[in-house]
Amino acid sequence: MKRHEFLRGLHKATANRNYLEIGVNDGRSLTLSRVPSIAVDPAFKVVTEIRCDVHLVKATSDDFFARDNPLGHLKGGRHPVRNLRRGRSPIGYWRRTTLDLAFIDGMHLFEYALRDFINIEKHSDWSSVIVFDDMLPRSIDEAARDRHTDAWTGDVYKLIEILNRYRPDLVTVLVDTQPTGQLIVFGADHENTVLKDKYDEIIAEFQVPDPQKVPETILERVKAVTPEALLGADFWRPLVRARNRGLSRSRGWQPLRSALEGLTAGR
Repeated sequence: MKRHEFLRGLHKATANRNYLEIGVNDGRSLTLSRVPSIAVDPAFKVVTEIRCDVHLVKATSDDFFARDNPLGHLKGGRHPVRNLRRGRSPIGYWRRTTLDLAFIDGMHLFEYALRDFINIEKHSDWSSVIVFDDMLPRSIDEAARDRHTDAWTGDVYKLIEILNRYRPDLVTVLVDTQPTGQLIVFGADHENTVLKDKYDEIIAEFQVPDPQKVPETILERVKAVTPEALLGADFWRPLVRARNRGLSRSRGWQPLRSALEGLTAGR
């Protein structure tokens, strides 16, 4: 399954009420959204018809998240009257604005992707779904920090080890999409500051010159699940229901974690 087909499936499975995209390029992934959206890119060149209520931001993601109330555009999508019409609780309008689905496909260097995750997590909840693109390079050349190939993932694959080591409270799922895989992160905690606190330490260890030493498990996609298996899992409906009801982390996260760990068991 190609990545845009998988992303289309994620929009459906998550029944997301809003969407954030880092790295717009020509708009092919943004065009999948039908909900209030924010898309950030300092040099986008959209050539695709966009069919959603979108705030298109021409800025770096760091500058965007440094703004006051960066997610202000999404508040309107949770108006109490609109929520009532859709059978949802109207009190969501007064809650903290959180992201339902976020897609990180910006600069293909791990430190940029790490900062994007840190910033996105501040605006997320345990039920948020965060997606990294280009996580399964097919060769060492494709994973280079200094681009010298047509197809290029850079070294964002390092986020797999970083998150697993520093944030074992999260659940990460590698997905074998074409051409270069994706990583789905569940269980975000906006109060957790470990990655921010350890950022300099992480950079000092993981920022190394080319050629990158890409693990064989990454190149061979050993631990990746099929996109069909993830999209067809039976936890999506309970997740959406719990999220829309505003279920707390203490009540909602553990059942989802158990289901996810069951999906990835043995990989």
